[in-house]
Amino acid sequence: MQNQPNAWRPWVLSLLIAVTPLSFALPFKAKAIPVAILLLVGLWLIATQAETRRAYRRAAPVVVPAALAFLFWLGNCLAHGISLKEFDVPSHILAFLPIAACFSAPLRPIALRLGLSASAAALGLICMEQHYIEGIDRAYGINNGLWGAIEFGMFILVLSLIGVIQAARLELRPGERVLHGVFAAMGFYGALLTQSRGPLLACIPVFVVLVFIQGRRTKRWREALAVLVLGISVVGIATTTLHGEVAERFARVSEEVSTYSESDTTGAVRERLEMWRNAGSAVAEHPLTGVGLNQFGAYARGRIAEGKAADSIERYDHPHSEYLEWAVTGGVPGLALLLVMFGASLWFFGRHAMHRDNGVAMPACAGLAVTGMYALCALTDNVFYRAMPHSLYFFLTLGLAVYIGRMLGLRPPLHRGH
Repeated sequence: MQNQPNAWRPWVLSLLIAVTPLSFALPFKAKAIPVAILLLVGLWLIATQAETRRAYRRAAPVVVPAALAFLFWLGNCLAHGISLKEFDVPSHILAFLPIAACFSAPLRPIALRLGLSASAAALGLICMEQHYIEGIDRAYGINNGLWGAIEFGMFILVLSLIGVIQAARLELRPGERVLHGVFAAMGFYGALLTQSRGPLLACIPVFVVLVFIQGRRTKRWREALAVLVLGISVVGIATTTLHGEVAERFARVSEEVSTYSESDTTGAVRERLEMWRNAGSAVAEHPLTGVGLNQFGAYARGRIAEGKAADSIERYDHPHSEYLEWAVTGGVPGLALLLVMFGASLWFFGRHAMHRDNGVAMPACAGLAVTGMYALCALTDNVFYRAMPHSLYFFLTLGLAVYIGRMLGLRPPLHRGH
């Protein structure tokens, strides 16, 4: 039984963890404070708690690829003689690896649940304010420029999906489930206002998988089907009626794809296709070592000067596909590492998402939602080149994996049955 004088510690740590994802999307320098505190706590837990170290071992499928990614990009910069300033964002992984230890401490799940769902609602409100009050066509958040709309939309949808997971938990009180549902709806609507096609499309299969898992675990297939139909219907109606511009952006995709050529490369989709064509050339020329971290823009502009690429992609520094980014800058080994990182995470969280104990299954579903969104959005966009989405991914996947590792240690008989 925990002593009363120390009862506040799990609450404080839980609240710090819960607000950290929201802080990634805010421009205030003070957001570094909770991250710094969590880093110190994490280091202390690793050094003093044997169970924390065991949780890391159980979470190895997620932890090891992340650590390898840090080492890979550090080596890539050194091998290519690139300034370590380019290594700034990947270097953050080194901080999130020990921060994940905080998830192995005694926590208050209700603070984590409500904090993450409320974060989705807060970001949704920011989008509504930008769209309806400031008159901004595509909401992009307050920690991004206009180019940040896509990653901001993905960021909100990740948190909103976690809210949906909590709203579907039958063991929670009805009032809390409703609150999660309202928060998630606000987040989804805010994401819709970003008009970001990639994240919105990626959200659909992830949402379907989560509903399927919940239906299979609870055996309440009618409720699961009702949630699925309701969710897709609401999004469809909102997309086609309330915000016809979103539907128009989707309609332009097929037209731009069918009319793309080396002499017609203007437009969001055509420019992507032109970048992907040149990315393929980069991989063919540098299959083993790549061109170096963050060097796609320089490579593309070199081809433009040689008349081998269109001027329309001159302003881009990244190829708008995370898979191509890792292949171009890190060669085939870089692409293989990204596939391992996503694949191992999907396997780990997917494996435990069907656990009959909600203390294991729900964080596993959350981890599955995070990884699934990033893996799908990475097909048509860069998801790691800015600190905000990069931080969210590694904070949540590493933390949730270690959290599951700790819970499995507390429930060995139940786990062996699965």
